[in-house]
Amino acid sequence: MPKVPFWVFILLAALYFSAVRIDTMDVDASQYAEISREMLKSHDYLHVYDRGMEYLDKPPFLFWVSSISMGIFGVNNFGYKLPSILFALWALYALYRLTKRLYDEETGRMAALVLGTCQGMFLMTNDIRCDTILMSWVITAIWAIKECEELRKWQFVILGTVSIACGMMTKGPIALLVPLFSFGSDWVLKRKWKNIFNPWHLFDACIIAVLLIPMSIGLYQQFDMHPEKSVNGMQHVSGLRFFFWTQSFGRITGESPWSNGAGFDFLLSNMFWSFLPWIFLFLLALILNVIGLFKQKFRLQPEQEWISTGGFILTYIALGSSRYQLPHYIFVAFPLAAIMVAKLLRDFFTGSYPRLYSVAKPFHMLTAALLVAGASLLVLFVFPGNMAWIITWVVLAATWVYLVLQRRLRHKLLWAGVAAIILVNVIFTNHFYACLLQYQLGSQAGRFIKKNGLPATKIYTFAVDDAMTSMSFYAQALIPGGDDINSIKDKSYVLASARGIEQLSAAKYRFDTVRQFQRYKVTELTPEFLDPATRSRTVTAYYLVRFK
Repeated sequence: MPKVPFWVFILLAALYFSAVRIDTMDVDASQYAEISREMLKSHDYLHVYDRGMEYLDKPPFLFWVSSISMGIFGVNNFGYKLPSILFALWALYALYRLTKRLYDEETGRMAALVLGTCQGMFLMTNDIRCDTILMSWVITAIWAIKECEELRKWQFVILGTVSIACGMMTKGPIALLVPLFSFGSDWVLKRKWKNIFNPWHLFDACIIAVLLIPMSIGLYQQFDMHPEKSVNGMQHVSGLRFFFWTQSFGRITGESPWSNGAGFDFLLSNMFWSFLPWIFLFLLALILNVIGLFKQKFRLQPEQEWISTGGFILTYIALGSSRYQLPHYIFVAFPLAAIMVAKLLRDFFTGSYPRLYSVAKPFHMLTAALLVAGASLLVLFVFPGNMAWIITWVVLAATWVYLVLQRRLRHKLLWAGVAAIILVNVIFTNHFYACLLQYQLGSQAGRFIKKNGLPATKIYTFAVDDAMTSMSFYAQALIPGGDDINSIKDKSYVLASARGIEQLSAAKYRFDTVRQFQRYKVTELTPEFLDPATRSRTVTAYYLVRFK
């Protein structure tokens, strides 16, 4: 059995923190950053506003901790991203403690390493949304509940209830449902009826309800007390009902207007990139666990666990039944998937499933090799690096190939994937994203405005086909915009597309170009954009002009 050294997690933490150099991405991450900045400026932590407008979507916990962090470290990438990165690292520790309780020390470390090196984790610590903190609270709650089941200590009761409450204040009732799915399925299959109908659960529910009071007061004051407010085009909107029902369960019942036509297989198909390089081992582990349950006629032995498999399956069913899905919604269940992979690796390394191991090993090695090859394309072709970057990458890739080919290297199934995904994300974070974000109009324009001290009250964005959620955050000021040419009469600067520039010229405005920007929607990559030869066809020019 491999024993994962502690320095590997130090390396992961360093890679996570290197992402603070990269700007937040439009739309969601930069929107949350701007909401946090406005909350810091107003010191109003009960009511949430987005660029001065009423906001009713995500609960406030991410905004609370990010605004506090920016109050300490400044309104910048580090201040916004720091809390989520710290929560990601805590999630690794909580997962290690849970898996150690379920299995052993070595399996616990492998589970933490699998989660820490899946592609979704690197994305969560770069493109910061609510899911990083949600995942951390959920796995902490599951760990605490398992400790309560085994040790019955009050500190774990408090930790579990606080984690569920804070998770609900991060992204809604899903933070309560995942632990219920995990332990409910485990207890039913073990026939632990006393655990299910334990009257102390009512006490836990009361603690959670008390902790939700501050957020509930804010929702009631901002929306329920003001039915005249228009939210998402509707009036008489209850903030409390939206949070506790519409936003989550309403997407299943059809009450919520949100729908993007995602099918039941949507989340699984996206796991083929977000859970790399472990996705195929995860699918194999899932199939083996389900087959084993059928063979045991749906009855587990006391030493077995169904917390990970049952929790993942039921969570997937709940999320996959929603009429509106995005790839990162399944991230909350990634710690459970990591436990399943770590348990399969333990079985492989202790001699179980020898035939499956002989098939899984070369297949997994091929996946790792393709990841390294893909990163080579990023450095050499998509965004050609300078000579220093090219030499660095060639040395790293050659080192990976050399180590993998060493016959005496033990546990290649684990270390080949770990090394490959780390190398890939060194390139993603420090080279690819850095080059890509140069095409994000909002952050580039916002930084220019802030750096040159342009007065925000004298700037207007005109005829801009961009969400521009990052512009106000990096300019550190609210900048209005629209398509009404009459609104720019008292402005000194206008940021406009080529279409907008033509309208200004037709209206006899005289101006000088201060700065030209290249814009591309960086979250929707296409082969045409990734190809340097055709990239110019996909980007559009925008102009910051000053009126004479």
